[in-house]
Amino acid sequence: MSSPFDVPALVGRTLDLARQRGFITSTRHETGRLLATLAAARSGTLAELGTGTGVGSAWLSSGAAEGTRIVSAELDPSLAEDVQEIFSSVPNVDIVSGDWTTLEQYAPFSLIFVDVREVMAEIDHLAALLEPGGIAVLDDFTASAHWPPIVDGQVDTVREQWLTDERFVAVELLIDADASLVIATRR
Repeated sequence: MSSPFDVPALVGRTLDLARQRGFITSTRHETGRLLATLAAARSGTLAELGTGTGVGSAWLSSGAAEGTRIVSAELDPSLAEDVQEIFSSVPNVDIVSGDWTTLEQYAPFSLIFVDVREVMAEIDHLAALLEPGGIAVLDDFTASAHWPPIVDGQVDTVREQWLTDERFVAVELLIDADASLVIATRR
């Protein structure tokens, strides 16, 4: 990987919370740098559906242009409170306690970052939340050399649906030898 190893300070704070809370996985640096890059080219409202410890939102914030708003929803009220504290001095980021559908009030979104499998399966709902030209970034896929994508001996129907839905122009990107993500732009 030919990018700097250092992470923005806000990302570092969210990673510290992840360690304290025992999260064994968080947004990979490769995915984070992609989120920051995409956020730099977006305006309006960006969303993270499934805050966790806020790593994805921190990466989005590190690249977001002035005036861009970032909203994120966390189901666990205690965790949401900890993440709200981290972002308390970041005026363009709002962490909401509740499930991902609580963010509907902030739609339409210019970019949605999703790394919760159950939420990714809600393609019709997510498509309705994106503005035309809006981007969905779907994380945490297991790399597959087959079409349709096969994981654990079964077709990955969620990934297949996003890559073939006519409402989107989509691509799968390998971010590590064993991991990929899907980027889908709403037509």
